[in-house]
Amino acid sequence: MQFFSKYKYSLLLAAALGLASCDKGFEELNTNPNASTNMNVDYMFSQALLKGSYVYDRAYYYSSYLHCGTYVQHFAVAKEIGGSGSGDKYAVNDFYQGFYFRYAYTNSILNVQDIIDANKSQKVAGTSVNKLSAARIWKVLLMQRITDLYGDVPYTQAAQARNGVFAPAYDEQANIYADMLKELDEAIAAFDPTQPTFGGADYIFKGDVNKWKKFGYSLMLRVAMRLTKVTDGKIPVKDWVQKAATGGVILDAADNAVVTYASGPQPYNQNPVAVELINQDYTINSKGANNLEWSKFSKTFIDYLKTNTDPRLPVLSVVWNNDKADTSAALQKGMPNGLDTKPNDFVTYSEPNPNTILKYAAPLLILTNAETNLLLSEAAVRGWVAGDAAQYYRDGVAGAMRSLALFGEGGVIGQAKIDAYLAAHPFNTAGTLEQKMDQIHSQYWVAHLLDEMEAYANWRRTGYPVLVPVNYRSNATGGTIPRRLPYSGQEQSINAINYKTAVNRQGPDLLTTRMWWDK
Repeated sequence: MQFFSKYKYSLLLAAALGLASCDKGFEELNTNPNASTNMNVDYMFSQALLKGSYVYDRAYYYSSYLHCGTYVQHFAVAKEIGGSGSGDKYAVNDFYQGFYFRYAYTNSILNVQDIIDANKSQKVAGTSVNKLSAARIWKVLLMQRITDLYGDVPYTQAAQARNGVFAPAYDEQANIYADMLKELDEAIAAFDPTQPTFGGADYIFKGDVNKWKKFGYSLMLRVAMRLTKVTDGKIPVKDWVQKAATGGVILDAADNAVVTYASGPQPYNQNPVAVELINQDYTINSKGANNLEWSKFSKTFIDYLKTNTDPRLPVLSVVWNNDKADTSAALQKGMPNGLDTKPNDFVTYSEPNPNTILKYAAPLLILTNAETNLLLSEAAVRGWVAGDAAQYYRDGVAGAMRSLALFGEGGVIGQAKIDAYLAAHPFNTAGTLEQKMDQIHSQYWVAHLLDEMEAYANWRRTGYPVLVPVNYRSNATGGTIPRRLPYSGQEQSINAINYKTAVNRQGPDLLTTRMWWDK
């Protein structure tokens, strides 16, 4: 036993001496020669655009489609309450509703913040003021989505873990909105056409500075118009709307903010919305007979299109008829919201068209002239901007219809059909403000199918179109459409102090609590 102990000790000593003798080469030995130690801001920006476009972690599927999309009644889900049907029944489900909060910061905001910090410090090769400005604008798009879903959220201290901030404070939404407008204003003004851009790494505008400016002003218009219900005077909303309109928003289809995709071979190359919806619900082989969530287009949405003889109906919707995707208007039928069992005639309900909006190579519309023209129509009605509200309205509706041509031949709507629709649905120039708002924002609602977060935010601001709530048994809202998503449950433990401060300031962490701009 004594011999064994001495032998064991000798081996340990020899090992220790051996490690000490090779310590100088240890770091080099454990360095991956194929990994880059330097940030490539161009690659980082490409990734930021992809991550910010819902491509990761089921963020679109859970938060946007199953909740925002059912709240605004684009979609209906027949699953029981407690799971994916929680959105359709106004129930609480932390996994689904807190998903975007949990992952948007780590997968999107952190990425774009690294780009901003690198360009501000100029210590990383390839940085420039144009890259900084584009990143700042993209961050505003991401942050508006987060605050519009939850209210007060980490903003100033977000993505600052590298600086030792592991429990970020929540900013008041009013301050977030004020800073987003400032960021847009400064970023747009800083663009310099003589400086380098992201070029091909920019999947939206290929580094075109003028188009980035128009996108920035269009986003400024969106941010400012979100505040039309605010009466505390903290932000001069009308002034910001006028600044955006004067600066020059996207008015032509050629300037639309669109990410294009291909059919394969990797999900990175494919439209993230189509990937999520096809893989989860509208699978190629189901042919309308079954899907994971028992989901279809909502009766509210399909009825609106059919009642108005909207030429977008066959572009967007199909009914599977003898295993074939049939676009016949007479067959289209939306499923009621609030069901909790699969209907026996499930196959007869309308679902997204696999030959247009569900193609892997379909484009992703980030912000288009349909939105800007419709917002300008409202601004003109309010007397905030020059121009004819009726013409803005017509241009917005026509722009929304023409944009569907990007989805392929099946998305092309001829000018004659567009003209006929506008003639049958002229802008109500003699109507009240509410009648005009209903007309404008019902069109906004249709135009933002698939961009469910924006559709939901705009519906909460305007109240249009008028939607009949689902009063499902045991719902958590008293039969009213939710006004926000609850914070991620993880926040109550890992960031408890700041979470409680935000809740005490904003109001209970409930589906029914209205955020600052929605009072």
